[in-house]
Amino acid sequence: MRILVVEDDRILGEAISQRISRMGHGLDLAQTGLQANQMLALQEYDLMLLDLNLPDMTGSHILHTLRKKHSNTPVIVLTARNEIKDRIALLDLGADDYMTKPVDFGELEARCRALLRRSQGQAQNNIEYGNVCLDLQACTVTVAGQLIELKQREFRLLEVFISHTGRVLSKEVLIEHIYSFNENPNPSVIEIYVARLRKSLQDSDISIRTIRGLGYLLEKHHG
Repeated sequence: MRILVVEDDRILGEAISQRISRMGHGLDLAQTGLQANQMLALQEYDLMLLDLNLPDMTGSHILHTLRKKHSNTPVIVLTARNEIKDRIALLDLGADDYMTKPVDFGELEARCRALLRRSQGQAQNNIEYGNVCLDLQACTVTVAGQLIELKQREFRLLEVFISHTGRVLSKEVLIEHIYSFNENPNPSVIEIYVARLRKSLQDSDISIRTIRGLGYLLEKHHG
């Protein structure tokens, strides 16, 4: 998934970014409100972690602007404020969750997983499609109960496919979900990952079909 971290504290921002990146997600870091708004104008994110106290504008302003555009991007607010009235105001403004600083990174990861699950219509960490099951917490995949080995990018690519069943996904869309702005992969790298996924899933009842000129479609075999 593609995540935007908006945090003006460089050390904290980089620490959060490293933790999220280790989860295998594409990630962008903005240290000002202007940078955040520019990124939001260029890219649709699956999740945003938003600091309230930025040097050029408030996080509340960014959140308000985002919701005025009818964006449903889940937002976790990171704040030093701990008053109940402040929490109520943030949730009413459109935040999906909040954490008070200093944040516990383990809890932050769990809250990220929970919001990403919710945005995908999932109630649990396990996503099933056919006889394939993804464990989002453990980052493991089983086919008919048997564990298969996937590299991190391949796992996230499969997660994107299973989260968008019934949709043809172009190489550009797939790249947007698993890479950051500072990464410039050649679209042909998606062909490599798809080929590896197909090989790993050869004993499953799902497959990735190439739609010439458009992209890829995840399908379930019947009968």
